Amino acid sequence: MERKNAAAAELQNVEFEYEKGEPVLRDISLRAEKGEWIAVVGESGCGKSTLVRLLNALLRPRSGTVSVFGEELTERNAPLMRARIGMVFQNPDNQFIGETVEEDIAFGLEGLCLDLAEMERRIERYAHRLKIEALLGRHPGELSGGQKQRCAVAACLAMEPEIVVFDEATSMQDERSRRELLEVMRDMKRQGSYTVFSVTHDAAEMLAADRIWALKGGFVRADRTPDAFFADEELLGDCGIELPFGLRLERRLSALGAAASDGGAAETGAKQAGEGGYGRVRHRQT
Repeated sequence: MERKNAAAAELQNVEFEYEKGEPVLRDISLRAEKGEWIAVVGESGCGKSTLVRLLNALLRPRSGTVSVFGEELTERNAPLMRARIGMVFQNPDNQFIGETVEEDIAFGLEGLCLDLAEMERRIERYAHRLKIEALLGRHPGELSGGQKQRCAVAACLAMEPEIVVFDEATSMQDERSRRELLEVMRDMKRQGSYTVFSVTHDAAEMLAADRIWALKGGFVRADRTPDAFFADEELLGDCGIELPFGLRLERRLSALGAAASDGGAAETGAKQAGEGGYGRVRHRQT
């Protein structure tokens, strides 16, 4: 039974390894509240995707506990809890099963044992929300990368999960597609009915999130608000992240006394990033 005031997701002293003796995650303890948007960041290989796969029992920890809505994930309850968590992957081709977009969305809904009327309602609702009505009868292979990603998001949201994980979902998109998907994520945040995790290298996603979980070498390096994260240059350097050009410029102007008087650098930066002004964060070469 779900505990009152339980976190949407909580990891306590979690360790994970793919090969014995080579831990990927070490002593991870983090908590996400219901309705929060968490951006998971760090250099390649630091354990970001592994962490989010632990949240829906695609992977099991070597030690420690992973809980969703106050219930520890086990082999017994994993299928039921997994139905409450949707995932949108980096490559949408990995998610398509049906011969048409509509069939693909319906395939997931059939697993929920919904009646036909409810399935049709959800397909119509989420196709409209993601602006893919004209794509429903087409084969996924005929679509552009941005179209495929919107269809994958529609299929995920049609399941009406309480937690949605975007695992580098914007990384293969052009600038326009990234902005469109970011707007979908911002709309989800405004609704308040989803808890969102986004594994990302995109500055706009980081700045739009409520909090940033930064990983370094399998450990938690930071759990900060976006303002606090981007204000700490030592932390950025330790995570291999270069400050986006727009924020560098904003802070330089602020130091020269030329910044706008009605908002700080991070606040202004967040607005510009939401409009697609900062693009992707570059990692330092090591």
